[in-house]
Amino acid sequence: MTEPSAAALTHPITRKWPAQHPERLQLYSLPTPNGVKVSIMLEETGLPYEPHLVDFASNDQLTPEFLSLNPNNKIPAIIDPHGPGDQPLALFESGAILMYLAEKTGQFLPQDAAQRYETIQWLMFQMGGIGPMFGQLGFFHKFAGREFEDKRPRDRYVAEAKRLLGVLNQRLAGRAWIMGDDYTIADIAIFPWVRNLLGYYEAGDLVGIQDFPQVTRALAAFVARPAVQRGLAIPQRA
Repeated sequence: MTEPSAAALTHPITRKWPAQHPERLQLYSLPTPNGVKVSIMLEETGLPYEPHLVDFASNDQLTPEFLSLNPNNKIPAIIDPHGPGDQPLALFESGAILMYLAEKTGQFLPQDAAQRYETIQWLMFQMGGIGPMFGQLGFFHKFAGREFEDKRPRDRYVAEAKRLLGVLNQRLAGRAWIMGDDYTIADIAIFPWVRNLLGYYEAGDLVGIQDFPQVTRALAAFVARPAVQRGLAIPQRA
């Protein structure tokens, strides 16, 4: 492996977040459900990386430096100085990053083609359903939505969250993880959002989480993993 190229060291984002270890993968993130997907994946794989906190309280995500890496102003994002062809790769969107890291390391994504696409299917289930719906429920339950007298928006997302939890509960019946015995990027994507729904959003009673025992069983196994415990706190908040 060669030294990181000048392109990796001079990317505009490094003006705000200088790399102390430019030979390592650079992670720009915040410990939110989407952010910790990638920090957990990095901890699970053992890839050397350097985390940088993107502080939403300071609107770091709207700075020109961050937008140079992700014009959609969302975390997480990465720069891998040793990307394909040993060339720097800048990448955003947590699902795309999980797939890239799985392919780079040969971990947590089956090699069998059918199993591989089935895993990606459940990754997309999180990205298209669980993330957006749980996030909307959190807004209407915990944040500004509480001020709305009309509870129909909240109830809409409660119903959809229950439906998604039911799909997940059924899938996990008789399986340790989403794909069976093997822990994959589908689990790494899904369970931070389930944890957030019950913890940060305090919506367990609202969605009747007791009705989804397979989900809570798998969630407990997920948060018990040492790499998950480490990843949930990365990057450290200021």
